Amino acid sequence: MHDFLTGTVFLLFFIVLLGYFNERVTKLPYEISLMLFSTIIGAILLLAAAANIDVSVLDILSTAQFFNLEEFLIEGVLCFMLFAGSCHMKLFDFGRHSRMISLLAVGSTLLGAVFYGLLFYGVSAILNLGMSLPVCLMFGSITAPTDPIAATSILKKFNLPKNISFIMEGESLLNDGIGVALFVCFSGIVTAENSGSFFAVMAKELFGAILVGVIVTLLLFPLFRSTVNHGRQIFTSLLAVSAAYLLCEHFGFSGAIASVVCGVLFSACRNDLERKGQPLDLEQFDIFWEILDSLLNSALYVMLGFSFLHILQMPNLIILSTLAIVINLICRSSSVGIATLAAGPLPDGYHKSSFIKLLTWGGLRGGLSVALALSTQPMLDETTYYVLLGGTYAIVFFTTIVQGLTMPKVYAGIKAGIKE
Repeated sequence: MHDFLTGTVFLLFFIVLLGYFNERVTKLPYEISLMLFSTIIGAILLLAAAANIDVSVLDILSTAQFFNLEEFLIEGVLCFMLFAGSCHMKLFDFGRHSRMISLLAVGSTLLGAVFYGLLFYGVSAILNLGMSLPVCLMFGSITAPTDPIAATSILKKFNLPKNISFIMEGESLLNDGIGVALFVCFSGIVTAENSGSFFAVMAKELFGAILVGVIVTLLLFPLFRSTVNHGRQIFTSLLAVSAAYLLCEHFGFSGAIASVVCGVLFSACRNDLERKGQPLDLEQFDIFWEILDSLLNSALYVMLGFSFLHILQMPNLIILSTLAIVINLICRSSSVGIATLAAGPLPDGYHKSSFIKLLTWGGLRGGLSVALALSTQPMLDETTYYVLLGGTYAIVFFTTIVQGLTMPKVYAGIKAGIKE
């Protein structure tokens, strides 16, 4: 209990301090500032330790990493973050954009993972890293899906057109289930276990999760609707998403997808009541989920910043980090390009080339990729594990900080091209 409170105080201290400093001085996008500044602080502490300056560096860093990032996300708060990001989605809008979202979430993720695996396998052969093709494909499944948390918390701040923004958020909310299915398939090959074909795994992960999300929502939304107690409405939504996630974990489905389904269906049922002239008073509900989403996102980005120290353990640090980032951009652009060519006309007057550029540079990665990378430690030798983990961290930090900070300029250039 004491350790838990110590870690909580540590996280809250940096969330408040760095957030206030950014508000007053740097004025960067909030999540980017938390990750950037916590990374800088961690680097300064390491330099102080290397210079034999007594600042209790090891104690500080051990406190910073007290919360296991994998457990924090996968076994802890991921379901609540996904529900918070999806409980305001419009099911009608999803129907209108279902083809584009499906092509991106399924086709682009699958192609991106395969392209990345093949290219990194070539890099491994050239640099004599000794990484097998299944390991490289598993690496591709970790890096291919865009992160739902990053997309909903960062990209929406750039005032994208409504339809384009919805497509990007919809892709990021759904493609993590495809990425997990790919990861299970390729990791099963790596560990010589028979995990079944990709399509069997994907069907189980995806359709099983959808079924659980629908059933839980159908059972609990009537209670949510009938109560007039604002606290009980919030408790019911918490029960719904956590129960759906736990059931999926038990049956081997994608808890992430079930959380998104619960959020979307809660929003759909709510909108249906409004159309029928029976709106619910959900002001406190909206405030609660907005604050919880902000808190959990803030904690995640601080943890990611301090966890960046893992990348220093990667062999051939500079060259492998650079190659991981470049290959990621190539594969993201290629996979999105193929999916876009198969789609019909794009909304908001976008040309296909502009859309590909936007989704390539806006394809942010986040904590989910890192959590999957961390989970590979038992199945890999130490050198291969740190290559995979370091490469994942390099991609996450480049997409979040570099691409996130430059996104406004990229988007301005895209808008100028559309007007012409």
